[in-house]
Amino acid sequence: MNEERGKEELRSYEEINEKIRRGDAVVMTAEEFIELVEQSGLEKAAKEVDIVTTGTFGAMCSSGAFLNFGHSEPPIKMVRCWLNDVPVYKGLAAVDAYLGATAMSETKPFEYGGGHVIEDLVSGKEVELRAESYGTDCYPRRSLETTITLEDLNQAYLYNPRNAYQRYNAATNSSDRILYTYMGTLLPNYGNVTFSGSGQLSPLYKDLNLETIGFGTRIFLGGGVGYVVGEGTQHKPQDGFATIAVKGDLRGMSAEYLKGAVFHNYGTTLYVGIGIPIPIINMRVAATAALKDEDIPVNILDYSVPSRDRPIIKRSNYAELKSGKVVIGDREVPSSPLSSLKVARKIAETLKRWIESGEFFIQRPIELLPNYREFKPLKIKKREVTVGDIMMRLKDLVLARAEDDIKKVAKMIVEKNIDHVPIVNEEGVLIGIVTTWDLTRALAEDKKTLKEIMTRHVITAKESERVDEVAKRMAEHRISGLPVVDDVMRVKGLITSDDISRKLVGRRGL
Repeated sequence: MNEERGKEELRSYEEINEKIRRGDAVVMTAEEFIELVEQSGLEKAAKEVDIVTTGTFGAMCSSGAFLNFGHSEPPIKMVRCWLNDVPVYKGLAAVDAYLGATAMSETKPFEYGGGHVIEDLVSGKEVELRAESYGTDCYPRRSLETTITLEDLNQAYLYNPRNAYQRYNAATNSSDRILYTYMGTLLPNYGNVTFSGSGQLSPLYKDLNLETIGFGTRIFLGGGVGYVVGEGTQHKPQDGFATIAVKGDLRGMSAEYLKGAVFHNYGTTLYVGIGIPIPIINMRVAATAALKDEDIPVNILDYSVPSRDRPIIKRSNYAELKSGKVVIGDREVPSSPLSSLKVARKIAETLKRWIESGEFFIQRPIELLPNYREFKPLKIKKREVTVGDIMMRLKDLVLARAEDDIKKVAKMIVEKNIDHVPIVNEEGVLIGIVTTWDLTRALAEDKKTLKEIMTRHVITAKESERVDEVAKRMAEHRISGLPVVDDVMRVKGLITSDDISRKLVGRRGL
C-alpha cells in the first residue's frame, strides 16, 4: 500500500478479522451504511462499521471457464472441441480448454451459448462433449463423443478477464430503426434507455479510489468464494471505469448466480453475481462507501452512431435511471435495468451473513489495483475502402426535379443504363428518389410527374463511410442503392449493391 493510501487508518485487516473470529464485527450492506451515514453522520458511521458489503448481478460478456477433461483411452490431443455444440477454445494442452461465455452454439446460435453451458454444468446437468484431432504417436485417437458433468472434470475454474465495471454508460437510440446491442434492444426515436450496474451497491464504486481491492481480494463469486486476480481488461479507473479479473472454483458455485442469457439478435452472455467486502480502513474509503445513486454519474450514449466514441445525449445518474424514466429534451423516456437489483441486494445480504457467522474473512490484497491506466484504441493501419472510393460520381448520374416528366426521365435512365434517380431541389439538396421499378409502375398507371411517385424518406450514405457499413444498411432496408450526400444533404454521388460487388474485389490493396 503506498504512503497516501496508508494514511488516517481507522482499523487494520487483522483487527477486523479478529472481530470476525470473536463474532462482534459490525457489517452492513452498502444501502444500510448509506442510511446510517444520513442518520448519524459519516465520522460516527465510519467508526462504528467495520465492513460494507456490496453486490452486482449483470451480463458480463468477458467471462468463461478453464476446464480439464482428463485423458481418454486411447488418449487424444483435442484440436477442435464442442460442449453442447458450443465451440470451446483449444489453443492449449491436449485436454485443457477455455469455454467463453459469448461463444454461440453452432446448431442454435442466438439461443444457446457458452454461458448456458456453464450454468448447465453448475446445475449438475450432463453436457455433450465432442472433440476432433489429427492424431499423433502419443495421442492416437482422432475423435470422441461422450457426456460429462461438473464432477467428471479434474479442474473447472471460472476465470473472467473483465467483470464488474465501477460504473457503466447507459444507452439510447436516436435513429428510426430498432437496434440490437449488448445493451439490449433499443427502440427508435429515443424509445427507451437501458442501463447496467447496481449503482450504490456497485462493488468497485464503493471503493472508488481502489484502496482495498486488488490481487488476492477474497470475494463472493457466482454463489461461492472467489478472488480478484488483477485488473480487468479495459481498466480505466481515472474515469470511473475500473474493472477486475476474477477466478473461482465452479464446484462451489450456484446456478442462481451464474445464468446463461441471450441479448436478442446480438448474442449470448453470462450473468455473473459478484460481491466484494469493503473494509472501512480510513475515512476516504468510508466516504466513497457512503455514495448514493444520485452521486454516481451515468452518461447516456446514442448507440445509433456506429462509432466507439458515441455522442453523449444526457448526463444522468443512477437515481434517475432507477426511477423508471429519464427526461431527454422535452419528453419522458422509459428506463430499464439490464442488471438485477434484487439479486444484487441478495448478494450483499448473503456476504454480510457469511462474515457475521464467521464463514468468510477479508483478505488484504497482495497488490492493489492500479488507479491509472492509459486506454489505447485499436488503430486500423491498413486503409479501408470507403464509399467515396467506389461510388458513381455526379457526372455519371441522372438527377431530376420533382416536377419533371416521367417519360423524359425514363428515357434518360435507359440512355445512362442506371436504376436510381435522386430527386433534388434548386439547391441540389436531396428531397426524394425514384427507381426503375417506380417508373415502370408509374407508366403503367399513367402518372405524369416524379413528385407523384418519388420516395420522400431516403436512406443515404456519406463519402467517408466504410463500404461494409453501407452494405449492411442496404441489406437492412432491402434496397439496392443509396444517394451519397454531404452534411447539408446535397447529392455528391450514388452507391449501389452492384458497385460494391463489382468494384470492391479489385480494390483489396487500397
